Amino acid sequence: MAGTAWWHDFRYANGVMHVKKTGAAVPVEPGVMGDVCRWMIFHAMVEAARHTVPDSGVKIWFTPDDPRPWYFIWPVMALGGIGFARRTEEADIAFVFDDTTRVPDHPLPAHIPVINARCRDISKSHVARVFEEVTGRALACDPENPLGPYVEKSERNGAHDGRILTAPQPRREGYAYQRLINNIDDAGLVTDLRCFTLGGEIVSVFVKRRPQSMRFANANTLVTLEEPSRLFTPTEQAMIARFCAGMGLDWGGLDVLRDRDTGELWVVDVNKTDMGPTIALDLRSKMDAVRRIAARFNAYIAARRDTFGKAA
Repeated sequence: MAGTAWWHDFRYANGVMHVKKTGAAVPVEPGVMGDVCRWMIFHAMVEAARHTVPDSGVKIWFTPDDPRPWYFIWPVMALGGIGFARRTEEADIAFVFDDTTRVPDHPLPAHIPVINARCRDISKSHVARVFEEVTGRALACDPENPLGPYVEKSERNGAHDGRILTAPQPRREGYAYQRLINNIDDAGLVTDLRCFTLGGEIVSVFVKRRPQSMRFANANTLVTLEEPSRLFTPTEQAMIARFCAGMGLDWGGLDVLRDRDTGELWVVDVNKTDMGPTIALDLRSKMDAVRRIAARFNAYIAARRDTFGKAA
């Protein structure tokens, strides 16, 4: 957490690394250690590139936590020439950075704009509720009368504990229930569209593919970086923008699935403190994605400050 060494974020027990803030558990196994090594190479590249980037003069104050280097905001700030503010008096913009699913009240400065101030609930049930309000299509289902295959998954952020069910069952406390979306591609792989959004705009899309046996795992066998306009129609991009507005999401990642049977898009998860870029993506594409987002982020901050100043 803010003001502490990063290793205090974790607790190790019986071969599993536990994230204290969210309760997420990551088994320490060869595949995970390989991901750590790939991330360290990317991080070294970012830190080397940081010294070639002009200082933008922009500083961000984070509350209640400071982001660690593995969060997407870190490399974006590094390649955007953006600094950390330690006091609100020296900040140009504030950022509510909290990994918890439901964010408690935080004191926020009134003299500068705030990123994600309205994004207070990213539980799966709230995501489904906002999605239905925006599209008129129901993602949530009743586990006691599901009307087809469905998914049970924790409301918690970063749990990755989903499972597919077919038989009716009583609703379990702390779990959400969603209809099963057929996102299997021609190769028989699960295909997720991880959309990074800024101010409701899809800036980059990470197309993630993995075997069906790993549908809910936080691992991928193939990841590519794609332009949003190649994957989404203007109408679909406008829907995503309305969804982000409904969630109060200024910065964050969306897990979007395209139903193979109907062609429809479904937003099934939201992450306001996403890590990234995706580990399995090649190094050049990682750096390209970060540079693109960094440029957009600087423009976004300038626009927010300009709008805030006019409103004041």
